[in-house]
Amino acid sequence: MELLKDLEWRGIIYQQTDEEGIKDLLSKEKISLYCGVDPTADSMHIGHLLPFLTLRRFQNEGHRPIVLVGGATGLIGDPSGKSEERKLQTLEQVQVNVDGIKKQLGKIFDVEGENGALMVNNYDWAGSMDVVTFLRDFGKHVGVNYMLAKDTIASRLETGISFTEFTYTILQAMDFFHLYENHDCKLQIGGSDQWGNITTGLELIRKMSAEGSKAYGMTIPLVTKADGTKFGKSESGAVWLDPEKTSPYEFYQFWINTADADVVKYLKFFTFLEREEIEALEKAVEEEPHLRQAQKALAEEMTRMIHGEEALQQAIRISAALFSGDIKNLSADEIRQGFKDVPSFTVEGGEEQGLVDLLVAAKISPSKRQAREDVSNGAVSLNGERVTDTAYILSDADKIEGQFTIVRRGKKKYFMIKY
Repeated sequence: MELLKDLEWRGIIYQQTDEEGIKDLLSKEKISLYCGVDPTADSMHIGHLLPFLTLRRFQNEGHRPIVLVGGATGLIGDPSGKSEERKLQTLEQVQVNVDGIKKQLGKIFDVEGENGALMVNNYDWAGSMDVVTFLRDFGKHVGVNYMLAKDTIASRLETGISFTEFTYTILQAMDFFHLYENHDCKLQIGGSDQWGNITTGLELIRKMSAEGSKAYGMTIPLVTKADGTKFGKSESGAVWLDPEKTSPYEFYQFWINTADADVVKYLKFFTFLEREEIEALEKAVEEEPHLRQAQKALAEEMTRMIHGEEALQQAIRISAALFSGDIKNLSADEIRQGFKDVPSFTVEGGEEQGLVDLLVAAKISPSKRQAREDVSNGAVSLNGERVTDTAYILSDADKIEGQFTIVRRGKKKYFMIKY
């Protein structure tokens, strides 16, 4: 009961198929419940997180989470939220995606102990099923009129939907039925766009399981930003959980740049901070917004959860160095993360490089005359150190781990020199 109250306080519950039934169930027993994701890419992004973090809240209260990666449904494509057909992926690509996503989910859940998370792939039970079995055992129980009434299908009738995507909701319903029958799974959690798929699963359980069988569904609200722009996007695109796609520094920066209007909501949604801590941070936003205490707490909690303590400390170090301009103490890897998006220039060979010539060659200054002026006026820094000598020759001491020199012209224009 305390769990449901906490979820309500956090604003995490959007819809429930049977509110009283779920309350009654959770008051009587520890349950198995599941949430799934289709492997449409080899990494999840932060838009996938909220349902799984909600599943983790159940695990923290002693319930057993079942984490499903849809190796079969990923081959079909969910029409939910899509105005046109998804491009079909190969079996090989889907398997690569499954492996990547499983690794990321393993960081969120505890897999040890009696309520350790169970990782499953629906390809294990759906992949080898022949079409006659599918139609006789499952298709027979789901009416066409019932499916046409689903928003995800009805919204596509104008633009067109293939039979492949039309049957997606039955495939996902099979997952719920399979987990109910084989793992006593009584609750499915999903995003608000999954309501139709969840209720189709309940329909199969009602018709195909033993008399008196009962299962439930709960959906999570769509995460929105106060300014109306899409959550989970940075200037460089989606914010991925894979550190090769979105570095821990970029990940940290995404959260620390959260607007005051959104930060308390995100603390409630995404972190496991207690209510008292979040309310104290909410007060700090109102009284001392310039200190950005709530944003720092959010960024630290999320980066630690997804990338670990070492990556968090590295992100904090890069952020502090960029703010202070003290770059020389950063490692090459930290330079690579912190200056990923700045203009770069590669110096060929091992010849000596005069600063003025370098400024012109790298198009940092438009001409030698301007370059000399920039240097003599103190407008140019190498790795955070101002250089005013127009005859300055770069040495190995200016090359961080022999790989990079960071040139700053003026207050904010950074350039990366690569060797």
